[in-house]
Amino acid sequence: METGSSPRVDRRSGPLEALSVGRAGGIVTALTQRLGLRHPIIQAPLAGGGDTPELVAAVGETGALGFIGAAYLTPAQIVEASRAVRARTARPFGINLFAPLPAPEAPRDPGLALERIAPFHAELGLPAPALPAAGGHPFDEQLAAALESGASVFSFTFGILPAGAIEAIKARGMFLMGTATTVEEAVALEKAGVDALVAQGSEAGGHRGTFAGTFEAGMVGTMALVPQVVDAVTLPVIASGGVMDGRGIAAALALGASAVQMGTAFLTCDEAGVPEAYKQAILAAREHETRLTRAFSGRPARGIVNRFMTEVDRAEPAGAIL
Repeated sequence: METGSSPRVDRRSGPLEALSVGRAGGIVTALTQRLGLRHPIIQAPLAGGGDTPELVAAVGETGALGFIGAAYLTPAQIVEASRAVRARTARPFGINLFAPLPAPEAPRDPGLALERIAPFHAELGLPAPALPAAGGHPFDEQLAAALESGASVFSFTFGILPAGAIEAIKARGMFLMGTATTVEEAVALEKAGVDALVAQGSEAGGHRGTFAGTFEAGMVGTMALVPQVVDAVTLPVIASGGVMDGRGIAAALALGASAVQMGTAFLTCDEAGVPEAYKQAILAAREHETRLTRAFSGRPARGIVNRFMTEVDRAEPAGAIL
């Protein structure tokens, strides 16, 4: 989720409806030409259920690029989601995975995390929390499923893919996009062989993609980061973070971006797979109601402030327990 600017989206004329205006012409950039898009707009991968096949297909039908956020999916689920998208549209779509992460040097006791969240489970009448399966879904198996998905674009975040993975993706003819939060990361990704860069500004919702240097070093605003990345690389740059409407899109393009990537705006669409209460919370939120936290996963992420975030952050200000 990309929450940074005041997220006021009119559900009667949200991003999907807005994209239909002027669809015969559209805006031409290096990226729209390369990917066959009518609009320089990408629906951000919304791992966790936000990007349903219905949403991805609807975005594609408007002439923008929809994405399946597949990081939390099993290989079988990746195949199933891809088939569901292809059954609804012949337009291009993308798949996103997390780059394989190295094991932490000093892992914390997971029992502390369970202890912190147990009262919330009890209050809601849920079973006691348990540790997830170690390691999640193997990246190599997820990648194999993505390569067979029929998606024309592959994107990733949290680092740089292994050389073998990049070669396999390129061999399939898939367009490859990496995520950078600093100029240093952008240059490294270009050297690794990606085809385009997502420049993730500090306003972006969801997880921070920083992988080189400190997390604090990656806290550069979108409108400051984009022109610096544009000047440092030769690849198309996609602006991400706090872009909610046409004004933000125009500003990003004026700074040299070839497209924008929007997440929060699409979460409010009817096709998005989040509860109505979540959508209403986004629509009602103001610019000061989002915050960065480690409470949900251990990695810094931006979200709308709620009771869980407040209480966990208060108990462990560094947010390192989760």
